[in-house]
Amino acid sequence: MVNWSILDTVFLDMDGTLLDLHFDSHFWLEHLPKRYAEQYDLNPQQAKESLVAMIMAERGSLNWYCTDYWSEKLSVDINRLKAEVSDRIGYRPHVPDFLAGLRRAGLRSVIVTNCHPDPLALKLNRTGLDKHVDAIISSHELGKPKEDHDFWRDLGRKIRYRQDHTLMVDDSFPVLESARRAGMGQCLAILAPDSQQAPSSHHPEIPGIHHFDEVLPSLQSHRPLPS
Repeated sequence: MVNWSILDTVFLDMDGTLLDLHFDSHFWLEHLPKRYAEQYDLNPQQAKESLVAMIMAERGSLNWYCTDYWSEKLSVDINRLKAEVSDRIGYRPHVPDFLAGLRRAGLRSVIVTNCHPDPLALKLNRTGLDKHVDAIISSHELGKPKEDHDFWRDLGRKIRYRQDHTLMVDDSFPVLESARRAGMGQCLAILAPDSQQAPSSHHPEIPGIHHFDEVLPSLQSHRPLPS
């Protein structure tokens, strides 16, 4: 599933890959509509339907992920509302063990996320995730989302990497397909990004796992700790 022997770098998505996507799903589909309806005295169901339609219209763009954009468009403080439910932020299963395994194996781990810097800071403060990886890059630094083919070219100017020796792990098939088209050596999909939702179906060309315990044995056995 993963050829660890030729890797020197592992790119990792954050939301739905390292952190439980339930926080984001709950925020955008439940908490934001509820608070939006309260703020503007709207019918809760109508507010939800209206918000979901607006959000889906931006899918795949940088606006989709941009809290500044949504705060301005909706005239609400998205970051404050996210903080209200920050207790839902948490790791997916086996993530700390996997990150420790990458470090023991001598592999560079880099979070490559579409998350806006403000909620990114909230999540790092809540989890300490930044202490377990070598670097973090937000797509907002590059001005384009990971779904954009040119993102990977620009990423290479930000952080040097060799495509043939790099693995990209993500829960988004459009992102993984974008990485493959850009020449990424290996890709791995996360099929169970949200602990409260059913897993995704397998991709016909991209290998997938539900949790990192499925690849931990091969990582640990291929690059054992020095005696």
